[in-house]
Amino acid sequence: MVKLDGKHIYLRALEPKDLDFLYQLENDTSIWEISGTLKPYSKKVLRLYLDNAHRDIFEVKQLRLCICTLDDQCVGLIDLFDFDPKNKRAGMGIVIAKPEDRNKGWGAEAIEILCNYAFTTLDLHQLYANILEENKPSIHLFEKLGFDQIGVKKEWVRTSNGFKNELMFQKINSNAS
Repeated sequence: MVKLDGKHIYLRALEPKDLDFLYQLENDTSIWEISGTLKPYSKKVLRLYLDNAHRDIFEVKQLRLCICTLDDQCVGLIDLFDFDPKNKRAGMGIVIAKPEDRNKGWGAEAIEILCNYAFTTLDLHQLYANILEENKPSIHLFEKLGFDQIGVKKEWVRTSNGFKNELMFQKINSNAS
């Protein structure tokens, strides 16, 4: 098993043992607004997803990794999505599952690890993140890690309370070819 190690956490590929964690996270309606989810996922569908999670990022254009503490507790997920090898870019998304596990530095460390992987191993030129305008903690986190706000998508995300603006952040790898 390949690990992407940090000081306090590590990232690893999804495994069959993650089914219950994935089931709880994907069916948490409090994060559906940011994930774009519209309906619950069954364990059967998620098991099929896990069965195919080993497929290469160049084939499926996505990479989802578990964020794990050093005592092997899975606390969240971090993704590269819309992987575009021609233009050398990808989107990045992150979620720490439980509110009590947030603000411990794990998200920042996970983003740093994945940025390093994306820029060195995948040789990407840029990463981007889409964050709701009201999500001040995520905005602060990405800005602290060198992402610049490059735009506002007006009334981009429809919610039960109306439409919300989404901010786009970008980090350029100045070492990419």
